[in-house]
Amino acid sequence: MWRNYLTVGIRALAKSRAYAFINILGLAIGMAACLMILLFVRYELTYDATLPGAENAYQFQSHYKSPETGNEMNLQMTAYVAGQRLKKDFPQVDKLVYALSASPIVTKDGQATPSDDVLLVDGNLFDVLQFPFLRGNPATALQSAGSLVVTESEAIKRFGTVDALGKTLTMGARGRTFDYRVTGVTADTPKNSAIKFNMVGRIDPNSYFADIPEFLDSWGWQSGWVFVTLRPGANPAAIRSQLPAWEKRNIPDETIAGLRTNAGDDQDWHLVNVRDIHLGKAQGGSMTPGNDRRTVYTFAVIAVLILAMACVNFTNLATARAGQRAREVALRKVLGASRKQLIAQFLTESVLMSAIAMLVALAMVELSLPWFAAFLKADLALHYWGVDGVLLPMILLVLVVGLAGGLYPAFILSGFQPARVLKANKSSADASGSGRLRSVLVIGQFAVSIGLIVCTAVIYAQTVYAQTVDPGFKRDGILQIDNAGRIRDHAARRSLVDEIKRVDGVLAAATTSIGVNTRNSSNRGFQVEGRNESILIGTYAIDPDFFATMGLRKVAGRLLDRNRAMDDATLPFPSQPEADAALNRRGLNVVMNELALKRLGFADPQAAIGKTVKTSMVDTKYGATPVTIVGVVNDTRFRSVRTPMEPMMFYRDQGGDDYVIVRYTGDPAAVRARIERLWKSRQPAVPFEAQFSDDIMTRLYEAETARAQIFASFAILAVIVGCLGLFGLASFTAERRTKEIGIRKVLGARTRDIVQLLVWQFSRPVLIANLIAWPVAWWVMRDWLNTFDSRITLTPVPFVIAGAIALVIAIGTISAHAVRVARANPIHALRYE
Repeated sequence: MWRNYLTVGIRALAKSRAYAFINILGLAIGMAACLMILLFVRYELTYDATLPGAENAYQFQSHYKSPETGNEMNLQMTAYVAGQRLKKDFPQVDKLVYALSASPIVTKDGQATPSDDVLLVDGNLFDVLQFPFLRGNPATALQSAGSLVVTESEAIKRFGTVDALGKTLTMGARGRTFDYRVTGVTADTPKNSAIKFNMVGRIDPNSYFADIPEFLDSWGWQSGWVFVTLRPGANPAAIRSQLPAWEKRNIPDETIAGLRTNAGDDQDWHLVNVRDIHLGKAQGGSMTPGNDRRTVYTFAVIAVLILAMACVNFTNLATARAGQRAREVALRKVLGASRKQLIAQFLTESVLMSAIAMLVALAMVELSLPWFAAFLKADLALHYWGVDGVLLPMILLVLVVGLAGGLYPAFILSGFQPARVLKANKSSADASGSGRLRSVLVIGQFAVSIGLIVCTAVIYAQTVYAQTVDPGFKRDGILQIDNAGRIRDHAARRSLVDEIKRVDGVLAAATTSIGVNTRNSSNRGFQVEGRNESILIGTYAIDPDFFATMGLRKVAGRLLDRNRAMDDATLPFPSQPEADAALNRRGLNVVMNELALKRLGFADPQAAIGKTVKTSMVDTKYGATPVTIVGVVNDTRFRSVRTPMEPMMFYRDQGGDDYVIVRYTGDPAAVRARIERLWKSRQPAVPFEAQFSDDIMTRLYEAETARAQIFASFAILAVIVGCLGLFGLASFTAERRTKEIGIRKVLGARTRDIVQLLVWQFSRPVLIANLIAWPVAWWVMRDWLNTFDSRITLTPVPFVIAGAIALVIAIGTISAHAVRVARANPIHALRYE
């Protein structure tokens, strides 16, 4: 019986080649898109899922919320002291490790090279995060300070072999050098891991931070990550519920300038499983770029919608060509076939078509997956067998699509009455209401297509806006040197910057602790006379030439002057109590941006000039430092438009400048090469690391750009699938209305009238689809745009454009059929039957 069903199904497909081609191609596109997107969704949802012991490994995070603005800054990092107190106060905590990010200069055989993704830890990280080892014992690899674990790639890069145990490296950081001995080699961290490292070195925190001991007990110094495991039977939810009380019990109040401050007033702590880090709420201070869980789920929904559109095509075309199968069904019933057998026959044909479409879809996936994975920078692979194999999901998908697309047509076709069909023409065999159903399904298809086009247009417009909006400084013509802070000698750094200024093509140069999208973030609480609350403002060390180099505009007062002692906050390194106390007594002149003045309560920039506020520029044991505002500059956005505009205070500190900003003209590559030659001749022990501001901004908005391109791809696929269905419907409709069109022409209808009649029939669903798609797209895009601090206005333009594009595509799809049928000779039309 089933063999007969299969034979009949193959013959039916071979007889209606156009129908089979349209359905198979549409289903294949939908299935291929669905498979690739679901591979990506699974990849995003399984970050660190394969890490042994991941179910019991947690990250301790700090989440901030500004009491003045309500802005949130959720960090994966937390203070060193927070981890120590967590371990002390919660016996449920088994193991705890603090990991600090570092980029030391690595010296081997006298050759200095840069490094990245280096973690410095105070314990055995691999007791908590059980990454697989290739060499060495993970239980003892980080047993003592000076131990070093490297990844396979790093071992080959540094030593030319994975067998690197016992070999040594010298790392320079914080003005000192440390010797490390390799005690373990791990496999490279997978791409879908929120924990990223090339090297992990064990340090003794007390000696490493001997020059800044306040780092170890400051609750506001978030520069590293705390990872913990819990004892068997421990309930993480119980720990989370006790954290608010733990916070109040542990964080002491401080009094600065007569005001009470507490580091816990604007932050809360959260215990987050490592598998939830990547898509978690906290994305600040991350080791690897995270993602938004809502975005990932949106992609999954779109995959299902595109597949549903392909199933809609199948249903539409099957019901449209029901008349061609009506006599076949009637004859089968006359010869004794039951309705159950007929339903089984048509479902077999549907599943057969779905299976053929799946084979085509797999070919599409195999060809496009490498490009798709490279575009998303994801380690996507198509495996047919194993735990992550897709064979079983493929079979289920074939059955689901075959049944979903064929169930309704099967019941419609099998329900025809033989007597009625055999004495009627083909068109009368249509089931009641099937025309209305096809219209509803076409409306749904184009609503999805229009919605995706709108989303693509809005995302693209916001991305262009983010890349071109005025950030408050001259963004073009900037070269940013990232590792100036490694030159610990103030005089040597100053001399090098002066020489850079004389390089051909350089217009200006300055040192700074903040640049274009740097990860550096430094905040201090400020007290204003007459106000009881502390105002949080970003504080950044700069060279006086910074303002001119970046192109900042002076609004009021004056800028900093290197010849004025009160303008200089430079302190000796390591810190000296006498110098700290002296700075605290005499105070400091600073420049602020306009937003900082608004937060401090000044009515206008000019009113703030000469006014003094207080903050802690040195250790809080010395009290508050009087800070005099001598100048005001315009607001600047150095980070993404997603990040709220930051109130800033600029002060001069020659020892706190981590970057060199170079303003240049002429050939960028030539200027960079000349600066690099100078750098290497003056500071050969410090690698030259620089990047152009344009490249930084491009990388900054890579996620938005990729999202726009992905949505555009989805929109194109949706339109293609919708047009395939519309093309098939137009073809069958024109064929079924041949006699009607012939009569109309005999009665005087012009070709234009016939074309307008057919075009209007298929344009109405598209116009109605706009009424569904527009409000849904507006709601989705409004919420998405609200995640940006600076955003475009959501106008009707992208909605109208999307509707017009869909209408033009629909008209273009059906016009060929309409014109061909309308121009046909009426004589042939009237001989139709």
